[in-house]
Amino acid sequence: MEKKMRFGIKSKIIIGYLIVIVCLFIAFIVLNSQISSLQKERNFIIDHDIEVHDLTNRIEKHLLDMETGQRGYIITGEASYLEPYNSAASSWEKDYNALYQLLNNNPNQQEKLEKIKGSIQDWIEAAGEPTIALKKENNTKELQQFFEKDPGRQYMDDIRSQFTSFRNVEKKSTETRATELDEKNQKIKIGLYGLLLFVTLISLAIAIVLSNSIVNTIKEVTQTIKRITASKGELKGRIKVRSNDEIKDLGIATNALLENIEERNWLQTNIAHAVTMYQGIASVDKLAEKFLFTVSEMTGASFGAFYVREENDKGDLFVKQAAFADRKGDAGRESFLIGEGLIGQAALEKRTLVINDVPDTYQLIASGLGDVKPKSIFIVPVLFEDEVIAVIELASLHEFTVLEQELISQVIETFGLTINGVIRRMEIARLLKESQAMTEELQAQSEELQTQSEELQMQSEELRMINEQLEERTKDAEEKSFELEAAKEELEEKAHQLELNSQYKSEFLANMSHELRTPLNSILILSEMLEENAAKTLSEDEEEYARIIHSSGKDLLALINDILDLSKVESGKLDVLLAEMNMSELPDQIERNFSHVAEQKKVQLKINKAQDVPDIIHTDEKRFQQIVKNLLSNAFKFTESGSVTVSIQRVADHRLTTAMRTVDTDCWLEIAVADTGIGIPKEKHQLIFEAFQQADGATVRKYGGTGLGLSICSEFAKLLGGWISLSSEVGKGSTFTLYLPSLSNGLVDYEKVNFAYEEVAVSVEEAEPETEITEIDHPVQPVEPSLQDDENVFQDKRVLIVDDDQRNIFALKTALAKQGMTIMTAHNGIECLEMMKNSEPLDLILMDIMMPQMDGYEAMQKIRGELKLVDLPIIALTAKAMKNDREKCLEAGASDYISKPLDLNQLFSVMRVWLVN
Repeated sequence: MEKKMRFGIKSKIIIGYLIVIVCLFIAFIVLNSQISSLQKERNFIIDHDIEVHDLTNRIEKHLLDMETGQRGYIITGEASYLEPYNSAASSWEKDYNALYQLLNNNPNQQEKLEKIKGSIQDWIEAAGEPTIALKKENNTKELQQFFEKDPGRQYMDDIRSQFTSFRNVEKKSTETRATELDEKNQKIKIGLYGLLLFVTLISLAIAIVLSNSIVNTIKEVTQTIKRITASKGELKGRIKVRSNDEIKDLGIATNALLENIEERNWLQTNIAHAVTMYQGIASVDKLAEKFLFTVSEMTGASFGAFYVREENDKGDLFVKQAAFADRKGDAGRESFLIGEGLIGQAALEKRTLVINDVPDTYQLIASGLGDVKPKSIFIVPVLFEDEVIAVIELASLHEFTVLEQELISQVIETFGLTINGVIRRMEIARLLKESQAMTEELQAQSEELQTQSEELQMQSEELRMINEQLEERTKDAEEKSFELEAAKEELEEKAHQLELNSQYKSEFLANMSHELRTPLNSILILSEMLEENAAKTLSEDEEEYARIIHSSGKDLLALINDILDLSKVESGKLDVLLAEMNMSELPDQIERNFSHVAEQKKVQLKINKAQDVPDIIHTDEKRFQQIVKNLLSNAFKFTESGSVTVSIQRVADHRLTTAMRTVDTDCWLEIAVADTGIGIPKEKHQLIFEAFQQADGATVRKYGGTGLGLSICSEFAKLLGGWISLSSEVGKGSTFTLYLPSLSNGLVDYEKVNFAYEEVAVSVEEAEPETEITEIDHPVQPVEPSLQDDENVFQDKRVLIVDDDQRNIFALKTALAKQGMTIMTAHNGIECLEMMKNSEPLDLILMDIMMPQMDGYEAMQKIRGELKLVDLPIIALTAKAMKNDREKCLEAGASDYISKPLDLNQLFSVMRVWLVN
């Protein structure tokens, strides 16, 4: 019998839609053909009629250009009016020929065109060319006679009339075509409605046929399901479907569902029966026998053995506790070790084994008529708390079905708990017997203990007395503890007060620095405007004054900024703005900012960047740049020759300390700034990182500075989660190394990495000397000078100014030069002595005290001692107005002493006294 062809719902719907689509396609072809015909006729009307009107207008325009050019030339005589005439004369015939060719299907209109052409040619021959020729001959009389008659006007009127008649005919022709087009359009509309009605009827017919074939089949399936539902749990009935489509698939799936539900009901019923049969059993062997009997009855097993785990010297041993269909006790071995045989392997791997290809040597199943070879073996371990406590092996004359295997597996899931409970109860019963025996022994021992208790009571009395003594000592210790606690609280209070004082100091510095910046800003702006001298009203000296004011203001501003940054860090008000920073641009930035410094000091600048340094890190770029610039500025300041090297690399994983690994960061960077400068003594490595502290604060200072740079760098590094280390040797140079994390996940608590200083074991140091400045009140009393006396005393006097500050030199030189004095300058004591040895005698020396290489004290001593210039007036000028400085200067050889800032009247008064004397 041939298989019935499958004709599904999808196929039915697709065929119905295909029929509708074919009908629509045929209607579309017919409609498209009609629309294309309409489109062609419409395009002909548009293209043909518009082109006709356009060419007509162009011919008239050419004629108008000829008439206008003719009259313009005749009136003015200018040849330029003939250009449109000649151009139109050569173009109108081309447009005429095109129009004539376009009307080849309309002889009547072509005939009218020929008449228009004749009229145009007549106007050209009668009015156009003759008048132009007369004008060229300058024959005014004949021209006047010609225009008195003016035959050209009649020609023009005839041409315009002919063109009007031509256009009216074309307009009527266009209207006729449009009317025919409207009639065709109406016919197409009627045909379209007819096709739409036809397709609609076909679609409805197909929909009715398909819906009936689907709905009727579904009704049959629904009735069958209702009958099964009404049978009150009887699931034997099945759905039968005659059609070969998806409804049949639904029926087959429903039948499969009913079979599955039936199997599940059987499974749940047997599981419930197996669980209830465990109750009331108190020994393992009875439990095993009952379980084997029940499971064999449910699954049809013909042979079985039950093994329970016992512990012995060899390890875990599984011992047979029961068997099903046992023949003289030969149903399986008596015991086995874990991993021994298939059953031992199942226990070792904690997995179920099903063997259907049973070997010939396997145990035979005995019956009254003989022995039978089993067809399937089922070995399942019983687990309790993920440990195998029993193993069951079943054999059957038929293969165990999947449902039977699932039944045993689900029963075994809770059976381990039952076995363990029975074993525990057996163990409790055994222990109860042992405890009863032990109770009797304990009763005898209690009598002995009673005697010993009396003896212990006497000893406890002695211990009580000892305990009273210990309590008294404890009270004394507690009183002392209270005293220590009070002292501790007092110390904590003082520490808190110190912290508040430090905070008040930092806030005061921050507020005061801010108040100073406001007027200083005006000074800088105004001095810069004076320096530019845009109006050219200042002299060169005045411009120089402005530059010095501006430079001094900037230095003061830098100092205020340093103090403000330090105070913000100490008071915890400095904001850290984390963002992405491009490390690939850092070498170029360093080169751009410090190459000119290296060239000026003739020091080589080297920049090394490792390949493993990431292009982008997350940090506060402004603070990072300030740290690097400060370190490089110090390196160039203290390096007279050699090189300054900047090394940028990533800290390797094996070099990361324990504290560095605790920081949540992508990577650690190491930026080292090494120089070949003067170096820093080991004992001052830590000192230089404190505010206002420098390696050398004495008066013999070769290098300037405020002592704030490295302190600020250190605090900024801590804020960014890193630190600065120092390695230095006097005379060989220093290396400052900045360790910094990439903070892509936000700021870190610096306390977490504070131990890194101890792990790295490198002190953070830098040399930047400075001393405290205080004012003392020992000025020389000024004498009111007169201009006449100044001119007499100061005129042509030779004065040597010794100062390391160019701004001070300029100010003094300018002021003294206006008094008619001859000025020489030296920048330190050594240069002063050289000039005095090689120059003419001097009248007076203005000596600064704090200078590099040789200070003022030593210079004055050598002038008085080595050069034997005992009578030469030397006036000491210094800003280091510390206590007893006046006496110290006079002892060194100074004639007089003035503190900075200078009062010019006071200076002139003192100079006048010594120059006169």
